Amino acid sequence: MADRDEMLQIDLCGGQVRVMLCDTTRTVQRCTDIHECTPVCSAALGRLMTGTLMLGIMMKGEDESVTVTIKGDGPMGSLVAVADHGNVRACADDTQVELPLREDGKLDVGGAVGHSGRMSVIKDLGLKKNYIGQSELVNGEIAMDFAQYFTVSEQQPSLVALGVLVNGDRILKAGGLLIQPLPGCPDEIIDQLELRSPMFADISREMTFAPIEQLCSDWFRGMDPVILERTPIAYQCTCSRERMEKALISLGRKDLTNLADEDHGAELVCHFCRSRYAFSENDLRELIRNASEHGGEKPDENADCEL
Repeated sequence: MADRDEMLQIDLCGGQVRVMLCDTTRTVQRCTDIHECTPVCSAALGRLMTGTLMLGIMMKGEDESVTVTIKGDGPMGSLVAVADHGNVRACADDTQVELPLREDGKLDVGGAVGHSGRMSVIKDLGLKKNYIGQSELVNGEIAMDFAQYFTVSEQQPSLVALGVLVNGDRILKAGGLLIQPLPGCPDEIIDQLELRSPMFADISREMTFAPIEQLCSDWFRGMDPVILERTPIAYQCTCSRERMEKALISLGRKDLTNLADEDHGAELVCHFCRSRYAFSENDLRELIRNASEHGGEKPDENADCEL
């Protein structure tokens, strides 16, 4: 395994094509360990995190981030990943789903996620309003669903390959590839990329044979690949006691008072890293004094924690 996970941003054919190629093995392993994922859930969340990291690295501002949510009709329920410039975190309603292998011997990610539903992308650009894009799921295998999102919501035809190779609770290899012909790219270059696409189909297995730099040279030989930038990747949560206090205050004075009077305290658990934050009755009484300033606003539906 490489010393660290990394995203390569690559230029092809003198700027005609943008490529992102990454190894996310350690990152997916960290997610698997935190959420105690079954193999199919590791594969699903790993693919989602890898695709979301690609979107996150496209963001330009330091404080910008992107949240990708998949709501399919499969037993995993909702899947969520949040990324910025190389950091990512993820969770799902149910990470204990077990399904038989598909007929081709591969994990049934589409069956776990669901074959129908929606993918939504929220880009927090640090402005008053966030950018929100949505697209229908293609098959729940996630790579094609990202490609559909790029084509429908961003009008950017893309080839996306995402893979996670799992053995029990061990991630053998995980990574992804994004190829985007830029405006004005000649048809003959696009044809070349399409001819090479079978080489990317089983990307995680291909990555077990060579580092991503070597794969870049092999896959794009004759297309003048140039590595423009390398970005370290890691699973990193942003939860804190302060954020949990804000989540409690958002419940409003009435609910906080009930927690203090009836439960004599509260414990919040972060969805993304499973860290626990305990609040005593006295802590809650102090927050109640602050809650009135918020007018009893409704709790955030996308809150990072649960009671």
